[in-house]
Amino acid sequence: MTGFLDSLLGGLALGSVYALIALGFVTIFKASGVLSFAHGSLLLLGGYLVAVLHDDLGFAGALAVAVLVTAAVAGALDRLVLQRVGGSDPHAAHVQTIVTIGVDIVLVTDLARRIGGDLLPLGDPWGSAVTDLGPVTVADSRIAAILVSAVAIGGAFALFRYTPWGLSLRAAAEDREAAALMGVRLTRVRTAAWCLAGALAALAAVFLVAFPAPGLERTTGQIALKAFPAAILGGMTSPVGALVGSMLIGLTEAFVAGYQSDLHVLGEGFGDVAPYAVMVLVLLVRPAGLFAAKGAARV
Repeated sequence: MTGFLDSLLGGLALGSVYALIALGFVTIFKASGVLSFAHGSLLLLGGYLVAVLHDDLGFAGALAVAVLVTAAVAGALDRLVLQRVGGSDPHAAHVQTIVTIGVDIVLVTDLARRIGGDLLPLGDPWGSAVTDLGPVTVADSRIAAILVSAVAIGGAFALFRYTPWGLSLRAAAEDREAAALMGVRLTRVRTAAWCLAGALAALAAVFLVAFPAPGLERTTGQIALKAFPAAILGGMTSPVGALVGSMLIGLTEAFVAGYQSDLHVLGEGFGDVAPYAVMVLVLLVRPAGLFAAKGAARV
């Protein structure tokens, strides 16, 4: 029972962090139709900034700067690079998706050079502290991940639901041409979406490298790819789906790791591919994702 509860709490914490990343994928896709493969490099950038600034600014100050800078870099990437690619081509979003792969390679290469073979601590206030919750001992960093992610995700959902930008985003996702004719400034909407996604990625980096993880390393950005199945599972246009998909992926990964000895027949590395296995199984039943909107067909 203790092992089950430990895996459950670990899965919820991991799913909460994946939700921050997956929400970024979904927000960008809703605003621009682009699948952002640059998300891993943005996450790595946010973590790197916290690592190098926390000694001078303190953890809170470094995190604030990292969130703002990563959001600005993401917005600049969209405004100065992606929006200049494709033009009026109906397949512009596909071209821009490919461009994000190149951008990711450039950013990751530079950041990996700076990090080298080091493990960089982020100076988070939780350290290796743990808390006893009944029969289960939980790392404080996991509790913080659940609480902070809940607040951040709640704030993002409030932006979607109650602000003019959120209304514009939903209108653009429904019908871009109609939204433009109604006065929605699509370029501003999508740039703001990229900024929000960048900020969420920087926040996620803090919890991905916190205890029990050893610290930030040059391959940390690859973890963002595990949140990609979560966004696909929920349907790329559904923030709620991204949240549900992230929890499903996080719990799957945690339980596979916790019961690895019982799943040895599947191989020792099955935990690394489990999120993608779940994605494939779900898509076989729901090809558009769990929460994908049903389009109307006119005949």
